[in-house]
Amino acid sequence: MDKDVSAGIATTTVVGRLALGITLLAFGLGHTDVINGVTAADAVSIAQYVGGVALFVAGLLAFRDGDSVGGTAFSALGALWFTWAVSADQQVSANAAGLFLLLFALVALSLALAGGDQLAQGTYGLFFVSLVLLAVGVFAGNDGLGKVGGWFAVAAGAVSWYAATAALAHWPTVLPRRAAGRGVTATG
Repeated sequence: MDKDVSAGIATTTVVGRLALGITLLAFGLGHTDVINGVTAADAVSIAQYVGGVALFVAGLLAFRDGDSVGGTAFSALGALWFTWAVSADQQVSANAAGLFLLLFALVALSLALAGGDQLAQGTYGLFFVSLVLLAVGVFAGNDGLGKVGGWFAVAAGAVSWYAATAALAHWPTVLPRRAAGRGVTATG
């Protein structure tokens, strides 16, 4: 199998980022109420199979390829999505649902702080903020925070989707940085 897609990004990473991006977009859009009649519950099938099963398998393949960061991220997030999907029909207290979101927010925070490329860190950082906002919204019974959390999930999904597409299409995957000492100078 050809592991090199673009700029050293493994094929399993591309598949994992696509699966995560699609799942985050569906989940996030469901929370925003931007599409009439579409709710987060409508994302259950995508979350179970694309976000859960496909992402978990991508994680296992990443481990096999020696990518411990991608393997950890995709396996853990695959478990999150699968658990969320299979428990979506069950009645749980708001505190239990909020706790679930907060625990996986910690996973997303760990992934954001683990390093890696800027797009992965951005995806996990935005997902962390999304989960925290959704959890606080659940604890407080505040639908407005849930909508804002949904938008952060949409942004995380868009970044993840871009990262995968950029690797396939050979688009830029890093932000240019200015050289040290070369800033704006005052003229006078």
